[in-house]
Amino acid sequence: MLIRARTIADYQFGRGSGSALFPDGTTYSLSKTRRLRYLYWEEERVATVRARDNLLTLSMIGAKRLHDLFCSPRLRVVASDDAAPFIAKGGNLFARHVIAVDPEIRSGEEVLVVDSQDRLLATGTAVLAPEEMMQIKRGLAVQARKAAEN
Repeated sequence: MLIRARTIADYQFGRGSGSALFPDGTTYSLSKTRRLRYLYWEEERVATVRARDNLLTLSMIGAKRLHDLFCSPRLRVVASDDAAPFIAKGGNLFARHVIAVDPEIRSGEEVLVVDSQDRLLATGTAVLAPEEMMQIKRGLAVQARKAAEN
């Protein structure tokens, strides 16, 4: 099952992310239907496999591992310094506060929200495409799932 989780991570986030997210010693639990569901490192959840599409959602531990693995701007949406404290406490990122974005991400993907100094603030789902995040000045850009201070 750990090989399956690593394969999903490599597909979703890029080569090498599976080994970084799920090193040897990672444990997992299965759903009632015997499918891979939660992945843990020392009893802390690293990621969850979504049932609807078999992709991963990250905890802050998993987000930190990807943040350390990939250099900026990979997988990142950069928030303005004005919005950073709000996002770090669990708030969503709105388009007006987006400074920069990885052009490779797509709407619906798991992303890392960082401030201008590349400090990890939150992880969540991109609601808009990169071009829309930079051009539109109204509306939600990233639906935050986990925040640094929560």
